[in-house]
Amino acid sequence: MGCGRVGADLAATLDQEGHEVTVLDANPDAFRRLRPEFGGQRHVGTGIDQDVLARIGVGEADAFVAVTQGDNRNVMAAQMAKHIFGVPRVVCRIYDPIREEIYHGLGLETISPTKVGARLIKEALEREPVTRGGGE
Repeated sequence: MGCGRVGADLAATLDQEGHEVTVLDANPDAFRRLRPEFGGQRHVGTGIDQDVLARIGVGEADAFVAVTQGDNRNVMAAQMAKHIFGVPRVVCRIYDPIREEIYHGLGLETISPTKVGARLIKEALEREPVTRGGGE
């Protein structure tokens, strides 16, 4: 759910690896981010609508990923996929690190790009600096 930069890239990667991929987004224009060779399905709708999730076959999915811009939408859709439709693997992106910890504590598999980005920047600062060639 979510066909922004991350959702479109993830969908393309999974599709190229041979997975059966369905992308759901409330905005039909978002599908323009998908590569022309994308072979999966595209559905317009919101992932917090149980009827929409049922219509696109979420109950038969092996995995569900929620990567919209809205933390609340991602959590609601992830909880529905996991608890109502029984999807075995559910991952949702949560920007707010505090909320991410809370939802993770409630049993959702969460990713916080805010925390991941901060950790990667800290690691980059701790590495030896890259030296410029020549001129010494």
